[in-house]
Amino acid sequence: MKLSFIGLGVMGYPMAGHLQRAGHDVTVFNRSPARASDWVKDYGGASAPTPAAAAAHADIVFSCVGRDADLSQVTLGEGGAFAAMRSGALFVDHTTASATIARELSTMAEKAGFDFLDAPVSGGQAGAVNGKLTIMCGGSEKAYAKAEPVMAVYAKQMRLLGPSGSGQLTKMVNQICIAGVVQGLAEGFSLARASGLDIEAVVDVIAKGAAQSWQMENRHKTMAAGHYEHGFAVEWMRKDLGICFEEARRAGVSLPMAALVDQFYAEVESLGGKRWDTSSLFARQEFIRSRGTS
Repeated sequence: MKLSFIGLGVMGYPMAGHLQRAGHDVTVFNRSPARASDWVKDYGGASAPTPAAAAAHADIVFSCVGRDADLSQVTLGEGGAFAAMRSGALFVDHTTASATIARELSTMAEKAGFDFLDAPVSGGQAGAVNGKLTIMCGGSEKAYAKAEPVMAVYAKQMRLLGPSGSGQLTKMVNQICIAGVVQGLAEGFSLARASGLDIEAVVDVIAKGAAQSWQMENRHKTMAAGHYEHGFAVEWMRKDLGICFEEARRAGVSLPMAALVDQFYAEVESLGGKRWDTSSLFARQEFIRSRGTS
């Protein structure tokens, strides 16, 4: 298929690469042209000067950018992809964004004669590189059926959750759950270390029981070692939680745990951890313990 991919960050770069290696004809766009040139050198395919130029002849256009404003710019701004989308084509957005913009873009796409699927992902950079992402989708069954076999090259799990916006709402649930799990690990590991226990030994035991989680399995070693220069950055988690809080206010839902963890992440940022992995809540916990405060 003729595909295009807009946004070559830590996630989009390998995702677009999987599509090209699967035999598709991929054209990419990135705000930094050098990044797009590097991608072409690594994978082949082609680059385009604007999102519109990338989308003009594509059967499916994928995007993975930072925030609602970025998504609006690459779709509706000057040189945006939506103005160039072919009738009957499909736009798949992998950005973690609000359900509001997903619904707005879906409505615009329908009026223009093409389909839209909101499809945020989970699994981090490692999941993107290894082709093991989880994809949460919102849109029509027709759009999902067209996108599913193509997205399969970088996904281990995907599902249509409902109409437009449902993928983004599911990603919000995902982020809220992660926030609670990571804070629980930070507190538990801090108590273990303060009590003279070996964190690795503790995890070896409790990971076989009800406490087991992806975060425990994949982050306990780096947490214990104080290594956070990897994974999903604190600043992006705070962006995602902000989206959760906006949606919760509209829905009349209280998120006290998520709000508290967001405050803790703000403290991590004050320690210089804006770009640290989200598991750096343990660094905050240990900083507090070292000062003898709570």
